[in-house]
Amino acid sequence: MTRFDGAPLTIIGRLRHKAKAKHYSLRTEDAYASWVERFVRFHDMRHPLKLGPSEVRAFLSHLAVERHVAASTQNQARAALMFLYRDVMGQDVPWVNGVERAKLPTRLPVVMTKDEVQRVLSALSGRVHLIALLMYGGGLRVSEVVSLRVKDIDLAGRTMLIRDGKGAKDRITMLPERAIDLLRAQIDRVKRLAQRDFRKYEFVNHLPGAFDRKVPGALRDFRWGWLFPARGTHVDASSKQVTRPHVHKSVVQRAVSTAVDVSGITKRASCHTFRHSFATHLLQANYDIRTIQELMGHSDVNTTMIYTHVLNRGGRGVRSPADDV
Repeated sequence: MTRFDGAPLTIIGRLRHKAKAKHYSLRTEDAYASWVERFVRFHDMRHPLKLGPSEVRAFLSHLAVERHVAASTQNQARAALMFLYRDVMGQDVPWVNGVERAKLPTRLPVVMTKDEVQRVLSALSGRVHLIALLMYGGGLRVSEVVSLRVKDIDLAGRTMLIRDGKGAKDRITMLPERAIDLLRAQIDRVKRLAQRDFRKYEFVNHLPGAFDRKVPGALRDFRWGWLFPARGTHVDASSKQVTRPHVHKSVVQRAVSTAVDVSGITKRASCHTFRHSFATHLLQANYDIRTIQELMGHSDVNTTMIYTHVLNRGGRGVRSPADDV
């Protein structure tokens, strides 16, 4: 496997090539590449071909014992090394299965009350207010809402189409009524911005995969543009075309963190708390657990069931005897 100039790909280059071939998300690709780099540095820059099960276990133990990483972080590192040996280097390594997976602790999610949600939303303004409203109103992850395209919004049907969510799954969720007028105004702004951008000869939309070759017209169709575009543009190094990325999730995360502080609530809330609150409030309103599972995009209903514990349901809705004294 070689680069365009004929030079062989590095181990990280091969990993990224394989990840793209398997249609892994860029987030997963970056995370796996980072873990492999850390693994190699931990073992004094020795090539992974010269490392084996004892070195993998030593690295994972180092993460847990000395770095005190969370179990989910250790498991991500383990998955990256499994991908490296099996898929990238093509080794028959049955010992990888013997590398123990860290046990994840069972923790209840942080959930805001409806009043707390309203207080945080009131502390937000502009596009970040709308983004937070969609996270709460449709159960979206921050990465999902910032990567919405104009075409994914169905104002008439009151739905949003989430493309390539966690686990590379698509799903449909609802649009909150109070977001409709705000979305109409946002789409109008995006359309005007796109018209100005398209007047620049080299400007095009950033499209997934090879879609620019399948439907060339989408390159200059504002409906294929991001619903929440960034303020700046980006020049592609190879094509020299100018694109406008979507707003970065860190912009939203910082704004929400500030809004939580301003609102005065004492919970450690974040962008993801809107999603947890969405599911819990639907359950509180007696919606069916399977419907909530579908809206959340969970593969297993057991994942959705954790919100029943937030409400102390399932045989645990017990009244304290102190309240009867």
